[in-house]
Amino acid sequence: MRWMGLRLFLLLGWGLVWGCRPTSSSSPELVVLAASSLREGFEALRREFQTVYPEVRVSLVFAGSQVLRLQLEQGAPADVFASANLSHIEGLVGEGLITSTVAFAASDLALVVPRENPSQIWQFSDLARAKRVVIGSASTPVGEYTRSMWRRTRRLFGAEFMTRVERHIVSEEVNVRMVRAKVEMGEADAAIVYRTDALASSRVRAIPIPPELNVRALYVLGVHTQAEQPIWATHWVRFAVSEAGLACLERVGFSTPNANGNSGDIHEN
Repeated sequence: MRWMGLRLFLLLGWGLVWGCRPTSSSSPELVVLAASSLREGFEALRREFQTVYPEVRVSLVFAGSQVLRLQLEQGAPADVFASANLSHIEGLVGEGLITSTVAFAASDLALVVPRENPSQIWQFSDLARAKRVVIGSASTPVGEYTRSMWRRTRRLFGAEFMTRVERHIVSEEVNVRMVRAKVEMGEADAAIVYRTDALASSRVRAIPIPPELNVRALYVLGVHTQAEQPIWATHWVRFAVSEAGLACLERVGFSTPNANGNSGDIHEN
């Protein structure tokens, strides 16, 4: 039954992508599959891109990186894939589905609580007070990053602290926007999301995670080897790492992938 549900989910996702394909040859359409956490950044990027290239239409499809990877593996049409971690891109490169990869953005994690903050969580060390904690599932990039952060927390705060936190995890969601939504709807006292997702919502309060605990999320772009618009796909990737593209992403809280700002090296796989 779980496999049937996954197949249905993928088919529905494909419907979203296929629905974006052009119905005439009057204007090329570029289909970009992107991690949920990139919504604000990529919508801003699309506006700037289409100012420079008005002759092309850009369709953005957002979901969890692991879901989009599955869709590509099952034959869903796309021109570009943007993942919230490196492993999904590397997996698709190994399968011959992605090429011309580039690390183009980064973020870190944040603890979010409802604006009214009923559990009175004012710093990360207060997290053990939360009765309902939500995180990403282990298959999601945000879930992987969260578990890396948990391991650091266990070393620095002790096993008892983490046992209390983990005892109150009530949900593990399939993408970071669903994690944040649980807090926005009052169904969670605390959740771990990307800092960019915390900044994008006025309905949550962001609590900084100490630097010695935090984990940096790396975002990676690649061109689908079966892209219907390979030239425009390459233009999109190059625009994302251009000065104008990076400015769009920085305005919504993303940073360059490393301290040296080496985000523009495109690797032909």
